[in-house]
Amino acid sequence: MSSTALDLDVAATLIDHAQSVIEGALREIVARGGVDQNEGLAYDLAHAASALATAKSCLNYAAKGDDEARLFAAFLALTLADLANRVLGREALWGVGPTWFAPFQSFVAAYRESSFLASLAESPGPRHLGEDFAMVGELFHRFAEEQVRPHAEHVHRTNAEIPESIISGLSELGGFGLSIPEQFGGFSTGGEAEYVGMVVATEELSWGSLGIGGSLITRPEILTRALLHGGTTQQQEQWLPRLASGETLCAIAVTEPDFGSDVAGITTSATKTQGGWLINGAKTWCTFAARAEVLVLLARSDPDRSLAHRGLSLFLLEKPRGDSHGFLFRQEDGGRLEGRPIDTIGYRGMHSYELSFDNWFVPDDHLIGGESGLGKGFYFQMAGFENGRIQTAARAVGVMQAAYDAALDYARTRVVFGEPIINYELTRVKLATMAAIIQCSRQFSLDVARLMGRGGGALEASMAKAYVCRAAEWVTREAMQIHGGMGYAEEYAVSRYFVDARVLSIFEGADETLCLKVIARRLVDEVR
Repeated sequence: MSSTALDLDVAATLIDHAQSVIEGALREIVARGGVDQNEGLAYDLAHAASALATAKSCLNYAAKGDDEARLFAAFLALTLADLANRVLGREALWGVGPTWFAPFQSFVAAYRESSFLASLAESPGPRHLGEDFAMVGELFHRFAEEQVRPHAEHVHRTNAEIPESIISGLSELGGFGLSIPEQFGGFSTGGEAEYVGMVVATEELSWGSLGIGGSLITRPEILTRALLHGGTTQQQEQWLPRLASGETLCAIAVTEPDFGSDVAGITTSATKTQGGWLINGAKTWCTFAARAEVLVLLARSDPDRSLAHRGLSLFLLEKPRGDSHGFLFRQEDGGRLEGRPIDTIGYRGMHSYELSFDNWFVPDDHLIGGESGLGKGFYFQMAGFENGRIQTAARAVGVMQAAYDAALDYARTRVVFGEPIINYELTRVKLATMAAIIQCSRQFSLDVARLMGRGGGALEASMAKAYVCRAAEWVTREAMQIHGGMGYAEEYAVSRYFVDARVLSIFEGADETLCLKVIARRLVDEVR
């Protein structure tokens, strides 16, 4: 098989064959008692299936030109080799025989060959966004380059706050209203364009900085989806214009100290009182809580714990702006809200907090959905989180692209043993692998955005997040490694990309929970 002339029919057949391996393993999980009895296999399977879904989504991209086909071939070979690594020695668990990998052998040998990969080191491939979305990308890329990047290192090194100039600039750009319908002051006209535009903008802002760029528009996206899914007409008219303009910034208060991804087990209570609700309990990892003017709070409105997630409701909790180093607010009737900052190794600027609520009063009209929203908070919140997952995948792509750009630039200028390190085969293989992973991750994220714009894509959004966020850890690590000792120094931004990437597999659905409770279970349901 020639490594320069990809046969797309062959590639599609190999993807189908790999999919049959995945489906066989799913049937083994069913036969062996389900996901909960086979967590190790289910976790590996979820990641393998997510990588394969990424590859499959790029078949159309591969047909657009030679560079596109070569990047895709490199990625598919990497995906198949990763599948082999997960199966090796566990063939019985996966339900395959000893020669299962034979159909993939020649393809992987051709497209993992070092000289082929080295030829792709400086060929990241066109994005094929189309004229309109290319303009969106250019607009937000310029903002990221001119307004975000000049502040990124200072904020990271000093754990400073996001400059107000970035927030106001992003507001003027319309960044907070990308998914808010036009009748509420946003820019959304619905359909695929809304989701694709959000993904494109998020990637570019995250290229500027994860902490003070791309993540700024995630929280209003989550609240917007919850309001559109379950809010009353009055709530939509009251809150969506304020979100679109950037007048009101929000934070998401869902996770609790004893209940991370197990949302159904949360204990923060909302007790009915005259005119509203009293909130008591604690939340943790509430990002941007100090700066935000409103918290999106998931609380137990029905004390019957047996109801699990059906006893939860979603509230809008207004608060003043607080100091990023900690805050304490009191209401006139005795309500108390305290925020303690949590120091982190990366993702600085947004700041995360542990929050304590003591009889904090929330009026009735701040219960999302009103009386009919009681007990539906989990579903409203999940409507927002599904969108947050594909946006997180886009954030990961932006961080990876920044890391690749930095590594490529450094490799071209750094001379070792009399040669720029870009001339060494190993450096080129690493850069090529990065380029293939980034481009295919981008194309998958865009495809999922289109699916979501057509009313689907929930499973695919979870798969995109699972694959792309783990990939970002490898890409940023190798970019750091190409920098050698300077990669470990804060003098170069690549060290920030590395520590920022680490959070991506943790928030918006921890990797293990996402793989076991969402991806594996839904895939198992499809083969039952």
